Amino acid sequence: MIDLVSKYRCFDGEQRVYRHQSTATGTPMEFAVYLPRKALEGHYCASVVYLSGLTCTWENVVTKAGAQAACAELGLIFVAPDTSPRGEDVADDEAYDLGQGAGFYINATQAPWSEHYKMETYVARELTRIMSDNFPVELSAIGIMGHSMGGHGAITLALKYPELFRSVSAFSPIVNPCDVPWGRKAFTAYLGSDEAVWRGHDSCALIKEKGFQGPMLVDQGGRDTFIEEQLQPWALEKACREAGIDLTLRLQAGYDHSYYFVSTFISEHLGWHSANLT
Repeated sequence: MIDLVSKYRCFDGEQRVYRHQSTATGTPMEFAVYLPRKALEGHYCASVVYLSGLTCTWENVVTKAGAQAACAELGLIFVAPDTSPRGEDVADDEAYDLGQGAGFYINATQAPWSEHYKMETYVARELTRIMSDNFPVELSAIGIMGHSMGGHGAITLALKYPELFRSVSAFSPIVNPCDVPWGRKAFTAYLGSDEAVWRGHDSCALIKEKGFQGPMLVDQGGRDTFIEEQLQPWALEKACREAGIDLTLRLQAGYDHSYYFVSTFISEHLGWHSANLT
């Protein structure tokens, strides 16, 4: 059961937020969903799941990115979950890049994180089931996209669940977390010290091992202060080239890591998903 938290009319559709008790995380979880008019009228629609980055919730993309207008025009359902489980009994850390707000879209195996941090299962299994059970979602037309940590999540989940996610795009994704500080810190805490295990959650490693049949779109801000140390898009470009994957990597001159960057290009991404899904 999901409970409606809020509902607003928006571009002839509705922007909603729901809360439910998650079986994956064992905690209450919230997610936002934009339903275009077509969906409100009961017609089945393609949909896109959006995964946010470090420190974010569903609210960042809903209020800052301006996705609703494009989704209304394209007839896309847009779903945005939280970035981690939350609550007083949920493990946390004082740093912004670990704990609540920083789930990395993986299933943690190490205490104390393993009790609740099951974000891979939550997104790929529970959330998609909720989508199909409660909204007119066309199951053969679900795409996934994300920003930064969420870009990491979008690409890795698309690689792991190609039967579920038919298109994938990202803004400034963390593409090789095994080799950058954000990823190494999170993976050590959530997964332990065995770096061979980490490879199962690293986009570049997964591409080398699994390949990918569909196209991939990535936008990277040219003035992103995290590009050299944390993001390294050239690693993804190399992995895709060697695997023969159709990657469109666009370096957007003058743009940084913020939602000003995301909002500039999100309509293009949604149009790209719509074309690939329908």
